[in-house]
Amino acid sequence: MALEHPHELLIQRLRSLGALDGEEQEAVRALPARVRDFAENSDLVRQGERPVECCMVLRGLVCRYKMVAGGRRQILAIHFTGDLPDLQSLHLAVMDHGISALTVARAAFFPHDAIRQLGRRHPNVYELLMKQALIDASLFRDWIANIGRRTAYQRIAHLFCEVFMRMRKLGLAEEDSFRLPMTQAELADATALSTVHVNRVLQQLRRERLIVSSGDVHAIADWDGLRHAGDFEESYLHHD
Repeated sequence: MALEHPHELLIQRLRSLGALDGEEQEAVRALPARVRDFAENSDLVRQGERPVECCMVLRGLVCRYKMVAGGRRQILAIHFTGDLPDLQSLHLAVMDHGISALTVARAAFFPHDAIRQLGRRHPNVYELLMKQALIDASLFRDWIANIGRRTAYQRIAHLFCEVFMRMRKLGLAEEDSFRLPMTQAELADATALSTVHVNRVLQQLRRERLIVSSGDVHAIADWDGLRHAGDFEESYLHHD
């Protein structure tokens, strides 16, 4: 559905946040949209750009990131099918970070002006979009705490807990397993660790039988144990 009907995916995302009546759904379907494909490691939106559209992920794994001195990258969040990673560009003229495809990806782009007009006609739709932006901000706060105060072991375990919960909410994970096509270098960028440290933590999580991995597919062998290991408490995800 995502690849052929981005408007239906957007409606699905909004309905996960609150009620939409029939007229509001038709108004969303009337939004102009363009669809683009992206190669692995290519930017959907670049840091410093002045976007005139908001994007929604249709396929693939996408991240927010910021470059710091020395060409080092800090991944700020991970985004999946149905996510809207740059809603802040509706109100902030310049992108202070970039959005990049970690895998081959596809995204739909909706013009700012059309979204604003939709919001004026249907305030409830705009409120749901802003709720999504606020949930993204909640994710940022927990990522700051994860990088700033948790140990390397806790960081990786916490990231796996979050990814599993979010993917399961979106219908992208199995009952107890998920596919996360990120390299150890990318996991290092997301947790402010070295690749060597990431590798050691992953081995420890496997030795403790908290996860069982086969390539980029990870099965949760002990959910309570993984939650405890990652100091994970999911209220910040706002999965009402």
